[in-house]
Amino acid sequence: MKLTVLGAGCWGLTLAWLLTDNFDEVAVWGRSVDLNEDLIKNKHSLKPLEVQLQEKVEITSDLQKAINNADIILSVVATSGTRDVCEHLKLAGVKPEQILVNASKGIELPSLMRMSEVIKDVLPSQRLVILSGPTLAKEVLAGLPTAASVASDDMEAATFVQQHCSVKNKFRLYTNSDVIGVELGGSLKNVIAIASGFAHTMTLGDNCAGALLTRGMAEIVRVSVKLGASPSTLYGLSGMGDLIATCSSPMSRNYTVGSMLAKGKKIDDILKELGSVAEGVKTSRAICELAKKLNIEVPVSNAIYEAVYTDITPRELLENLMNRKLKEEERYI
Repeated sequence: MKLTVLGAGCWGLTLAWLLTDNFDEVAVWGRSVDLNEDLIKNKHSLKPLEVQLQEKVEITSDLQKAINNADIILSVVATSGTRDVCEHLKLAGVKPEQILVNASKGIELPSLMRMSEVIKDVLPSQRLVILSGPTLAKEVLAGLPTAASVASDDMEAATFVQQHCSVKNKFRLYTNSDVIGVELGGSLKNVIAIASGFAHTMTLGDNCAGALLTRGMAEIVRVSVKLGASPSTLYGLSGMGDLIATCSSPMSRNYTVGSMLAKGKKIDDILKELGSVAEGVKTSRAICELAKKLNIEVPVSNAIYEAVYTDITPRELLENLMNRKLKEEERYI
């Protein structure tokens, strides 16, 4: 059995580290510009987290070599790079029967397509599974337990991934047939995580944190259900579970972005300082555009979009949210 991980960033290396003992062969592919000498020679990376891979893990920038004979191809590249990587997979001769597992959480701009839609647009015959859930890399690397969803229209493929990528005492996977719900839950919660970091740094209190998570969840459900998701999925691992983890932890990159925005820092400086992708930044634009198309209100997400892309002050943002027209609380279950 062979596993190939596409993407040599923090989460890609973490998954390679976590799953190595489940496979006879493991390859990690990254662009040559992303592969440093320490990683290639010593299977070691220091930034943004320290990861030490086993000697049997092959590090390569040769995509064709990386995917050759792979049973599972785990894509952990930035949302903005997913389409390009899929085009290269096609050129490299990826086989339809090889199971491609997407672990990136985001929405493509400007198309507003979910990652499964992007992948199927380029590789229409590919067996595809979506991996999403509360999976903060630092905790996974510490050996702490978590669980996640593997969703697919092909339940045989989802079950295969579940069986071969679950790790005893550490990583428990559940299958799910609601691809839309699993994808949108994992993507849209990143925006609410920015809001959570923002509120915490402004010392708005635990009451505010509880209200923010609840109203943020309402937005996620509102948009996702309109797009075909099941409400119950959004209250599962890839929705509520992921939301709670990322909104309560400074280990979340999106939470960190919100914290830095609350201090008055500009987004370009924040991303430069962060040194890694925070998908919630672009997703804040995507959810606002989706909501506009669907004629749905998403005030928390709109506030984060303004925080990211305009010069509005943190205090103005809070006042705008708190002083909106009063309304009834909606129900979904």
